[in-house]
Amino acid sequence: MDISVVIPLYNEAESLPELYAWIERVMKANNYSFEVIFVNDGSTDESWKIISDLKQQSSSVKGIKFRRNYGKSPALYCGFEKAQGDVVITMDADLQDSPDEIPELYRMIMEEGYDLVSGYKQKRYDPISKTLPTKLFNATARKISGIKNLHDFNCGLKAYRKAVVKNIEVYGEMHRYIPYLAKNAGFDKIGEKVVHHQARKYGSSKFMGLNRFVNGYLDLLTLWFLSTFGKKPMHVFGFLGSIMFLIGLLAAIFIGADKLWCLANNIPQRLVTDSPYFYISLTMMMIGTQLFLTGFLGDLISRSSSNRNDYQIEETI
Repeated sequence: MDISVVIPLYNEAESLPELYAWIERVMKANNYSFEVIFVNDGSTDESWKIISDLKQQSSSVKGIKFRRNYGKSPALYCGFEKAQGDVVITMDADLQDSPDEIPELYRMIMEEGYDLVSGYKQKRYDPISKTLPTKLFNATARKISGIKNLHDFNCGLKAYRKAVVKNIEVYGEMHRYIPYLAKNAGFDKIGEKVVHHQARKYGSSKFMGLNRFVNGYLDLLTLWFLSTFGKKPMHVFGFLGSIMFLIGLLAAIFIGADKLWCLANNIPQRLVTDSPYFYISLTMMMIGTQLFLTGFLGDLISRSSSNRNDYQIEETI
C-alpha cells in the first residue's frame, strides 16, 4: 500500500464527508493505493456515525473509536499502530490542512529520501492569541531539539516513512514533538514543506487555552531530559549533588577553621551555631546528598527497566 492517512478527530462531524471526498479525489488522480484511518477521540456528536457511513461506501476507510476523549497523542499512537502504507500522512479533520499537499509530501519521502517531512503553515488564518505564542514555542523547540530547519513543530500535516511511526512512541501530549522523537530514534533526515493553511470552515478549535502552551513547555523539558539523561540519571543528579555537597563541606570547614583560629588568638567569637552560614552550608550538604541519592536510585531504576536495552537497530544482515 502506498499511503496511509491518519486523522485524529474530536467533534468534527460536519467536515468529515467533505474531507474524505477530497482525499479520495487526490488519491485516485495520482493512482495511489491508500487507506484513511479516522481515530474518533471520544466525540459526542455524529462523527462515528459518519465514519461508519463512509466505511459502507468505501473499503479504504478504517475507523478507531475511543470510549472517551484521551487526546491527540493517543489517537496518533493507535493510528500509527494500524497504518500499513509505505508513507504515513497525518492531518487534522477540520479542513484547515489541504489534501492537495499529499502528492508532494509523498514524493519527498519516496524520492528525496526524507524520513519525515513536516508542514509549515507560513501564512496562517489563526487569531494572534494563537500565532504569537506558537512562534515563541517553536523557537524554543528548535533550540532545545537541535532541529534548526523546522518552523512549525506542531503542524498537523506531516508525512513519515513507515519505519518512523513503527519505532516511536507518541504518548501524553508528545504529538507536538514527533520530529524530536523521530530524531532521538535515529531518523534524522527531517525536512519541511510550506503548506497551504485554510480558515476553519466548521465549528471552532478544540485546542485553545493557556494550558496548551504551559503543558507544551513542560513536555519539551521532559523530552529533553529523557533523551539526554534518561539512561544515565546519575550523570546529572550525581554531578549536581556532588558539587553542592562539596561547596557545603568547604564552607563548613572554613567556618570551623575560622572559629579555631579565633580561639587560638583569644579573639571573641560567637557560637558556630549562631552563624547563618553554618546552616546554609549544612543545608547545601543535605541537598547535595539527596540529589546524589536521587541519581543513584534513578540509575537502579533504569537498570531494572524492561526497555533499558531498547536500542533502534536499522538493519541486520
